[in-house]
Order: sequence, then structure tokens, then C-alpha cells
Amino acid sequence: MISIPTHTLNDGTPLPALGLGTWPMTDDEAERAVREALETGYRLIDTATNYRNETGVGRGVAGSGVPREEIVVTTKLPGRHHGYEETLASFEESRARLGLEYVDLYLIHWPLPRVDKYVDSWKAMVKLREDGLVRSVGVSNFTAGHIERLEKETGVLPSVNQIELHPLFPQDELRAFHERRGIRTESWSPLGRGSDLLDDPALVAVADAHGVTPAQAVLRWHTQLGAVPVPKSSDPARQRANLHVFGFELDAGQMRTVADRAHRRIGGDPEVHEEF
Repeated sequence: MISIPTHTLNDGTPLPALGLGTWPMTDDEAERAVREALETGYRLIDTATNYRNETGVGRGVAGSGVPREEIVVTTKLPGRHHGYEETLASFEESRARLGLEYVDLYLIHWPLPRVDKYVDSWKAMVKLREDGLVRSVGVSNFTAGHIERLEKETGVLPSVNQIELHPLFPQDELRAFHERRGIRTESWSPLGRGSDLLDDPALVAVADAHGVTPAQAVLRWHTQLGAVPVPKSSDPARQRANLHVFGFELDAGQMRTVADRAHRRIGGDPEVHEEF
């Protein structure tokens, strides 16, 4: 079984340096993938209410044979449940679907600035943490301005901000902000989903120099940035390959080469994107 390094979040809890994403798996797919991933050595599992597979993720956790306290389960609050009381109710629904006594990391999925209830949701999430129902609270797709508002109005910074991050969109400024504020960056779509990134000749050359695949080189790039990638895979062989990124190191030139390309988003802009 592969051992994964961990980071310590700003609230003192551990976070594995690489995890398993589960979107867009069905419940049955998620149950199988999560169980196999945990048996392989994964200890960070990422889901969300809007993925509609929390039940399967929970079954995979329960059926893995891995002690619950070793697993970091992440889920996310959907836009339609923003608001203080709505967040508390939504969390209980997620917890029931997962079949867990507590959730390790609870994130606001998108800020939805037009709706303007993310601060109310954040206050509810802080209460969930204080009550011991959540170990760590964080956000997803938040800008520096959104995070600064959370701190100004509640005094509590997120432990994590999960953002679109890959060599096509390296997010240098936001990552630097996270670093200054002690917030851990997580990467969704870490391999540039739907793009031709992994076929890029320069990236292939970097991978070949280490005897690894382009995907492994990109995941290594994430980990060396200090970000935590959560690649989705339901294939056991690919799951294992994605974990084999801690035995080699990219040099400074190779790190630059991986991200030396035209930069563009694949997903939505947090200032305007709405997902309910």
C-alpha cells in the first residue's frame, strides 16, 4: 500500500497531499472507486451534494476496512442551500447520505456573490465545527476578496480553498494569497479536464525525463506547488499511478516548462458563475 504525505491545516488537522475526486460518478461507481482507492492507500476522498453520489461514497468508506479516523471525507454545500439555517439543514442531509457521524472537511461549493448569502453559510459552518460535527471548514472557488470578507465578518479564515488549478490555469496570484494567509490550496480538474494538455510535447519530454506519464508529471507539479490535487479516477490502475508521484522531483526548469503555455479557465468565473 502506498503512503501519502500530509499537510497540517491552519486549524491543526491533517490533510493528505493528494486525494480522490468523485465527480461525475454514480453512487455505484463511487462506492467501488472509493473502496478500491482506500485499499490502495488514498486517505482523502472528495464529494459534494451536487455530485449526487454521497451515498455511494459513504458506502465505499464503510466497506473499505480502513479505520474511519484515518480517512478525510470532504463534501460541499450547494448553492440552493446558502443561508444560515439552510446550511445546517443541508449538512444534516449530507451527513445522513454519507452515513457518517462527522465530516472531516466541509466546503461552500461556490460563493454565488449575487445571492450574497455565503457569509451566513460560513457562520453556520463555523458552528458545525464548534459543535464537533465538522473537523475543518473551507471554501471552493472563492476569490481573495470573498475570503477577506469572510474573515472581516466572522474572524475565521477557511482552512482550504479548492479552486480550478492546472498548468493551463496556474492561479499564481490566488495561490500566493493563500500562502500568505495560511490557507491550503486544493486543485480541482488538476489534469486540465477536456483539454489536450497531456499530449503537449514539452510536457511529455518532462515526463519522459523521469520515466513517468504526463499525468504523473502534472500531479507532481501540483504537489511541489504545495497544492493538493484531487484527480478523479474509477480505474484501479490509474488510481495507483496517480499516487506514484512522491518518488521523483521536478527541477525548477521543469516546473516552469509544465506551466509555460497559454493560460485559460476551463470552468466558471467565481465572480459570476452560479451553480445551485
